[in-house]
Amino acid sequence: MKPSASAITQTAHPSGPSVNQPPLMADAQLPRQGGADRKVVDVAVGVLIRPDGDFLLTSRPLGKVYAGYWEFPGGKFEPGETVQQALHRELMEELGIQTHTIEPWREEMVDYPHALVRLHFCKVLTWSGELQMREAQSFAWQRLPVTVTPVLPGTVPVLAWLAADRGFMDATF
Repeated sequence: MKPSASAITQTAHPSGPSVNQPPLMADAQLPRQGGADRKVVDVAVGVLIRPDGDFLLTSRPLGKVYAGYWEFPGGKFEPGETVQQALHRELMEELGIQTHTIEPWREEMVDYPHALVRLHFCKVLTWSGELQMREAQSFAWQRLPVTVTPVLPGTVPVLAWLAADRGFMDATF
């Protein structure tokens, strides 16, 4: 599944979270599976930032929707989990790292054709362990503008938020 660039750039909300705003629409020209009354899927997302300012992007594994697209790592909440618990578990499962400092940062609703997701972005500033790509994904430490493509639609707002935080005025991808 390949999002159109116009669907990404025209509906991203770079100024902040999507509170009281319509969700970012990915591939708006495609029908929504499950119709208008779809259940929201909560996803914890880690923005791992090294002391030098570089941040981690990972590719979506083969067999998943948007396979090969670059995103910040994370995954769905399990019943009863907090954002931090879900992210801690997901980063251990996907990357083999132990998180130490998780700071809730922003939220963004993204309406993908296959799911309506609420992304809970957290900055992860300290962790231990070596990165292990346990789902056969790739990883890249990036800075703005990112050099990996394609970028998942839900990643686009984060790049804009990072740019705003850093005073970066050019294109982010």
